[in-house]
Amino acid sequence: MPSYDTIIIGGGTNGLACAARLAKAGKRVLVLEAADRAGGGSTGKALAPGLAPMPLAHLLMMLDPRVLGGMELERHGLSYAARGIATTALSATGDHLVLEGPAGARLSGTIDDAGRTAWEALRRRLMAFAEALAPFRTVTPPRIARKAGNDTLKLARIGLGLRRLGQDEFREFLRMFLINIADVLEDELADDRLRGLVAFDAVLGAWLGPRSPNSLILYLNRLAGEAAGTRAALAVPKGGMGAVADAMARSVEAAGVTLRAGARVERILIEDDKACGIILSTGEEIRAGLVVSAIGPKSTFLDLVGSRHLDTGFVRRATNIRSRGGAAKLHLALKGAPDFRGADLATRLVIAPDIAAVENAFNATKYGQVPERPVMEIMLPKAHERETGEGDYLLSAIVQFAPHAPHSGLEEARRQMLSNTLGVLETYAPGIGGLITQSELLMPQDIEARYGMAGGNWHHAELSVEQMLFMRPFAEVAQYATPIAGLWLAGAGSHPGGGVSGAAGWNAAERILSGAAA
Repeated sequence: MPSYDTIIIGGGTNGLACAARLAKAGKRVLVLEAADRAGGGSTGKALAPGLAPMPLAHLLMMLDPRVLGGMELERHGLSYAARGIATTALSATGDHLVLEGPAGARLSGTIDDAGRTAWEALRRRLMAFAEALAPFRTVTPPRIARKAGNDTLKLARIGLGLRRLGQDEFREFLRMFLINIADVLEDELADDRLRGLVAFDAVLGAWLGPRSPNSLILYLNRLAGEAAGTRAALAVPKGGMGAVADAMARSVEAAGVTLRAGARVERILIEDDKACGIILSTGEEIRAGLVVSAIGPKSTFLDLVGSRHLDTGFVRRATNIRSRGGAAKLHLALKGAPDFRGADLATRLVIAPDIAAVENAFNATKYGQVPERPVMEIMLPKAHERETGEGDYLLSAIVQFAPHAPHSGLEEARRQMLSNTLGVLETYAPGIGGLITQSELLMPQDIEARYGMAGGNWHHAELSVEQMLFMRPFAEVAQYATPIAGLWLAGAGSHPGGGVSGAAGWNAAERILSGAAA
């Protein structure tokens, strides 16, 4: 029977990244994935036979450069149909605004000189903040305690990067850090299309509206991820997002990792207060010196470990991890190319006409209602490469916001959400309804059921200021180690969060290899 040093639960991006880093250090690693294919949210199902799969993630945005290079993903087959994709802020009248280059370095469309100058100044400031914060994504979050064993050299370098902003800009950073994105946009910009787009990007995948406190930090986190992973920032992989999963799977197998799909873990074995293996749903028992969970922290502790191995306070804190998903995923098969009033279909299309539109969509979901006018991000893969299925176009959209606990019940909320979303699409792409041949709308509950993400939140725990850095998912397990010897966390519920990045998994592996005490 094979012998392993480490068992990794979950074959998503983070689990595979963690496996690759450990294998390169000479560890014998087994990865167990419950689904029939590794890759997590970068994989999906086809709407109908002959159509390409529709993954949860439809755009490669923040792939960690350590993962891209360390796993040699391009050598293992990852290539790009398009990189550096522009974003179009759609207008219902066809007066679109296009942002090109990193984080919208260039604007095209109708906008006056004052508007361009204002955006350039705001973008320059926010990018400087984000670039100073980007190194935080690659370190173990610090412990706030004396003699905590933090990597003081790395933290000192990050601190120096912040100080290099200069006294005035550092003061501005401290002033702005925890305020809401809406106030910043209303103070600095006048163009509603630009305001709406940035507000949408700030809260994409979050349970916050643009007027919620601390929403600016989420936009800085997004920019920091783009700044850190510029080689694959806003890219469409050739063959779709599943190509990322395939390249990662080939990479870990080439490194000697054993990857088993269709292997659901039922329980983590704990003996003498130490993790020593797992039991699969089939009853098979597999032992190893280390167990790493790359699934959600709440499921890890409450379902796989069990409360009898944890103290009461710890169980309470694990239970209280907030993980409300606020996004729905729309998939459409179309019999022809839609016309978004002349917009370039090879760009990332965003419907968020102003700040109020984003805020109003969130307000409805706070009270368990479906928003009348959802906002959304749209991708059309066929604009970049030919899909399987003659004459069929696929449309993929992340629709915000969707009620986490709908008062009308899930089925009625899904029906209403689809109707309202299609109504918005019809405004921006007249006639699109007549092109639809197949449709699917995944509510947060469906995302949870299909991908195992608690609450349907792709970060596995809400990304909010009180659940970030040294408080992610909560203080006792924020450094990837857990109170149970031999058990580690490596999923999106740990720092720095989710997305097709691999950063949390790579960070966890570095922490494990450092031999740092739990």
